Amino acid sequence: MPIPFLFIAVGVGSGLVGVGKGIKAGIDQKEANDTNEMAEQKVNRAKEKANESRKNCGHAIDSLGKRKVAVLDGSIKNFITEFEKLNHVELTESTGLNELQKMVLDKKSFAELKDLQGMASSLAGGLASGAMAGALTAFGAYGAAGALATASTGTAIASLSGAAATNATLAFFGGGSLAAGGLGMAAGTAVLGGLVAGPALAVLGVVAGAKASKNLDVANANYAKAKEFEEEMKTAAALCYGIRRRAAMFNRFLVRLQTVFDPIVWEMTQIIKEKGTDFRNFSDDERKCVASAMSLAGAIKAVLDTPILDEAGNLTEESGEIITITQKKVDELMS
Repeated sequence: MPIPFLFIAVGVGSGLVGVGKGIKAGIDQKEANDTNEMAEQKVNRAKEKANESRKNCGHAIDSLGKRKVAVLDGSIKNFITEFEKLNHVELTESTGLNELQKMVLDKKSFAELKDLQGMASSLAGGLASGAMAGALTAFGAYGAAGALATASTGTAIASLSGAAATNATLAFFGGGSLAAGGLGMAAGTAVLGGLVAGPALAVLGVVAGAKASKNLDVANANYAKAKEFEEEMKTAAALCYGIRRRAAMFNRFLVRLQTVFDPIVWEMTQIIKEKGTDFRNFSDDERKCVASAMSLAGAIKAVLDTPILDEAGNLTEESGEIITITQKKVDELMS
């Protein structure tokens, strides 16, 4: 008579195995869901941090563009107005000006500076409407030399605006958008340092009829992809930070140059009021003041001409060197 009990025992055992598999599947599915959720959170946090860094970098580049416009439409404009009043400017016969001669503007550079100043005035006029925002970003990132590649001021501004709309780096920083719909985070990140965009994560959740163990495998793969994406975003944020620092450094340096340049231009203005416009009637000290103003105008132009980014969105080597070189010249001039 024990046989029926044996059948019952086997039946119970089979039931317990089924329950065990069900519990295991439930645990696997919950772990899959939790892992996917963590992966998604990791991606979102990484995007937020990189996006914040991108915005700060964009603001720094725009601020540099505004600074360049302010310098050109203020200090440089005042210098050009006064300098063009002078006649017979000749430094070669002046005593004590040999070193300054090497730093002053030549006719070509002066003409370029004048054209650049005119363009900056046009930019300044459009800032209030926001129509020049893209051009401002391009002006901050790429410098003055590229802005003068075209003949007329209007064409130059249009070219700058076009650069901001079609260049991936500038679009990434908010200076424009590529076609309709813009670049998005992935393309902008790819621009900076050649990074590959992280893949979008397909969060599984509870999938009816799917094997829980397979869901868990996919979730673990998602998490691994999320970690890779997080590292890419960290690299992008670091690159943005480096560009932001370089832009801020240029901004501060232009302010320092202005604090030295403006008083000298004012002094030159007073000399012209008192002595007239014939440079030959100036004393050596007065000629030195004019030469100093020319030298500082040349130094400012050198900084304005230096792009901080290349076409690929990388920091340029010359932007890391120009401030040190220019500061040395200014120190020699003021000593």
